[in-house]
Amino acid sequence: MTDTQTQLENRPPSVATLFVQRVAATPDAEAYRYPVPSAAGQGPDDWKSLSWGEAAERVYAIAAGLIDLGVRSEERVALASSTRVEWILADLGILCAGAATTTVYPQTNAEESAYILADSESRVLVAEDAAQLAKAREKRAELPNLQHVVVIDPAAEPAEGDPEGWVVSLADLEARGAEYLAKHPSAVKERVEAITSEQLATLIYTSGTTGRPKGVRLPHDNWSYMAKAIASTGLVTKDDVQYLWLPLAHVFGKVLTSGQIEVGHVTAVDGRVDKIIENLPVVQPTYMAAVPRIFEKVYNGVAAKARAGGAAKYKIFQWAAGVAREYAKESQDNFRRTGTASASFGLTAKHKVADALVYSKLREAFGGRLRAAVSGSAALSPEIGFFFAGAGIHILEGYGLTESSAASFVNPGEAYRTGTVGKPVPGCEVRIADDGEILLRGPGIMQGYHGLPEKTAEVLESDGWFHTGDIGELSADGYLKITDRKKDLIKTSGGKYIAPAEVEGQFKAVCPFVSNILVHGADRNFCTALIALDEPSILGWAKENGLDGKSYAEVVAAPQTERLIEGYVKRLNEGLQRWQTIKKFRLLPRDLDIEHGELTPSLKLKRPVVEREYKDLIESMYEGAREA
Repeated sequence: MTDTQTQLENRPPSVATLFVQRVAATPDAEAYRYPVPSAAGQGPDDWKSLSWGEAAERVYAIAAGLIDLGVRSEERVALASSTRVEWILADLGILCAGAATTTVYPQTNAEESAYILADSESRVLVAEDAAQLAKAREKRAELPNLQHVVVIDPAAEPAEGDPEGWVVSLADLEARGAEYLAKHPSAVKERVEAITSEQLATLIYTSGTTGRPKGVRLPHDNWSYMAKAIASTGLVTKDDVQYLWLPLAHVFGKVLTSGQIEVGHVTAVDGRVDKIIENLPVVQPTYMAAVPRIFEKVYNGVAAKARAGGAAKYKIFQWAAGVAREYAKESQDNFRRTGTASASFGLTAKHKVADALVYSKLREAFGGRLRAAVSGSAALSPEIGFFFAGAGIHILEGYGLTESSAASFVNPGEAYRTGTVGKPVPGCEVRIADDGEILLRGPGIMQGYHGLPEKTAEVLESDGWFHTGDIGELSADGYLKITDRKKDLIKTSGGKYIAPAEVEGQFKAVCPFVSNILVHGADRNFCTALIALDEPSILGWAKENGLDGKSYAEVVAAPQTERLIEGYVKRLNEGLQRWQTIKKFRLLPRDLDIEHGELTPSLKLKRPVVEREYKDLIESMYEGAREA
C-alpha cells in the first residue's frame, strides 16, 4: 500500500478533527489574511492576519455560542454571506459544534432563501449584513424552525417585531461562547470527538436551471477525504499563498478551505470580484482558483488595452498571443513524449522576445509569483488556456460537481494538458458509459439529495456509481476531456449532434469582445447564436470607431458593431464542420447576469432561462428559413 493510500484510508472522520490537529501542529503559523477597508473608505485596504491559534479561539467561541443557543449535532445552521474570513470561521464553528452548514448564496432572493432555510430546517442563520437579515425577517412567518439570526456586520440591529433574542451579532455570539467555554471547557472538544464520518456536514443547494434547487447532502467524510486527496496531489505546499475569492456557498470554493487546513498554507480571503485586479499585486499569490470567465475577462482586457495603444501595439499583442499558443502546444506535446517541456530553437527565441514585450507584464498583473491557477466549474476555451500557458500562467483545469465534493479531477502539475481536466484525484474511480456519460465513484460522492430519495435514485446507483450528466472521453493514459452536458447536446433536424459548449468556447477564443454566447439549434436545420458583449471592451472599441458617448445598448445596436462581430463569426465558422456553423446571430441589448437569473452564482449559463427570455430573438433568426 502506498503512502497516499494509507493516508486516505486512515483519514480522520471530519475536517473539524483536521482543524484541531492543524491548530495543535502550527498554532503560531499564519492561517488567514483578510482586508480591512481604510477608515475613510479611500485608498488601499489594510490587510490583517490570523494565526491558526487565533482562528481557533474564534472558531471554538462560535461553536460554543451555537451550543449555548441549543444547536444539537447534525442540526442545520445556514450561512448567507459573501466570501470573507468570517464565513470560514463561522463554517468551522458550525462543524466543530457537530452541526451542519446550509450554504446560501448572498445573491439569492428572499423567496428562494426562505425555501432553502425551510427545506433544510435550519435552526440558526448566520447572515452577513442588514440585507441578508431583511430577507429572513420578510419570510419569518414561513420559517418556524429558525430560532436565531446571527449577523456578521455590527450595523444590522434588531427591529421592532423581532422576537426577543432573535437577532444576535456575531461578536455577541463569540462573547457568549467564551463565557460558555469558561464554564464548560471541554464542550467543543467533546462535540468534535463525537462526530462520525457519515454525519451530515454540509447541505449545498444546487443552482439548477429549472425548478427548485436540490440540497446535496455531503457528510464529514467527504471533506476529510477531499482534504487528504488535495494534499496528496502535491499541487499545493505549506509555503503557498492562496488567493480565495470564489463564492464559498459553492462547492468549488468550499473544498479549497478543506485542502488548506490539511496542508497548512496561508489563504488570503476577499470575495469582492471588483477588487481582484487590485488585490493580486498586494496578495502576490502563488496559486489561486478561478472560473473560466475570469480568465476570459483578463484576456479580453489585455487585448483591449493593446488595441487602445494603437495598431502597432495591437499587432505585437496578436503576434505574441500566437507565439504563446504555439509554444504551449509544442511544449506540452514534447512533455508528453519525452518528459521535458521544450520547444524548437526558433520558437524559443520568438517566445523570449514576446515574453519581454507582453508576457512578463501579464505575470506581474497576477502578482508576479503565481505558480499555477486552477480553473473549474465550466469549460475553459483551449485557445485561451494555451495563451496563458505560453505566457507562463499555468492554468490547471479540474472537474467535479457539487455531488462529488468538487475536486474529482485535476491536471497534474507540469504534466498538465490544456483542453483536458486531468486525471482523477487519488481514491476517485471513473468510467465512461456506453452513451459517453461520465460515471464517478469514491469517498467524495454525496449521500444523496436531501429529502428526495427518488431524485437520488435517478443519479446514484446502489453500487455507488454516480451519473454526472456530463459527456466525456478518457485518453489511454487517464486524462479526461469533457465534451458537453448530456442534456445540453443539440440534435439538429438533420440528425447531427452538436456540443454547444464546444462551439461557444471556440468563439470566446477568436472574439475578444464576447462576454457570453448561447448557441441554439435543437430540432432546427441550422445553428444560431445569442451573443452578449463585454461592456468595457466594446465601449473601448466604440470610442475609436465613431460611437464615443453612446450607451452599451446603443453601441450593440449599431450596424458597425454587428459587422465587427460578423467578422469574428465568419472566423469561427472556418474552423467548424458545416452543420456546426453559426448561420445567424443576434447581439443582446445587455450582458447576461446572475441578477436576472441567466447565470448561476458560479457564472454558468442557464440555457433554458436565456432561451425563454429571448425566445422572440431566436425565432426571428428562423423566420422565412425552410425548416427540415
